[in-house]
Amino acid sequence: MSRFIYGANPVLEAIRAHPQEIVRILVERGHDGRPSHGAERVVQAAHEAGVRVEDAPRGELQRRASGGAHQGIGAELSEFHYAELDDLLLPSAQKPFLVVLDGVTDPQNLGALARSAQALGAHGLVLPKDRAAGVTPAAFKAAAGALERFPVARVTNLSRALEELKERSVWTVALAADAERDLSQIDLTSGIALVLGGEGKGVRPLVRRSCDHEARIPMHGGVGSLNVGAAGAIAFYEVARQRAAR
Repeated sequence: MSRFIYGANPVLEAIRAHPQEIVRILVERGHDGRPSHGAERVVQAAHEAGVRVEDAPRGELQRRASGGAHQGIGAELSEFHYAELDDLLLPSAQKPFLVVLDGVTDPQNLGALARSAQALGAHGLVLPKDRAAGVTPAAFKAAAGALERFPVARVTNLSRALEELKERSVWTVALAADAERDLSQIDLTSGIALVLGGEGKGVRPLVRRSCDHEARIPMHGGVGSLNVGAAGAIAFYEVARQRAAR
């Protein structure tokens, strides 16, 4: 089954990363017959890469983007291929940094987390197959192209996957607001997997008990909690900071 992505940055990144997977680019032209300003550079890149470009009937992109901000450009691609857990632990990643999401159901949060994780040096993302968001057009849009270059694995049993990671010398750390230690007090310079819970519920108790450590992000100024996207970005930066210092 083909997939659909939309928005100038996600489509442009797909052209740059793997043009061979693009079935066609769909462009919606204005009343003057020209693409929108944001879509022009995408169309040019598509032509340079030899990717097929077609005009989209007015309203087609709006429908296929489910009301999202498509910026006058969309693309049909071959089916998204999830990685295997082992693919995220290749020999090139001597000290892997992985992000594990437990029950994140909002695809926009998934995309934002993928974008932050890739920008701050993570090697891949692990998702459960059930009761969680997958890689959807909305996730691609929020990731602004990051998901085109960032491996994502889906697993049937998250607790078992964490045990597999520990067998491969990857320490697992669950983020929890009621944890006793701050994240900065944990050594994040070895192989590490940060586990973030779903919106509102956090990391499930069974998954939390499977982790080697629990850690919190210190909060000040009376703020009770952060959404998972903001918490993830802060946590990923702490990993990057420690590794740069080391």
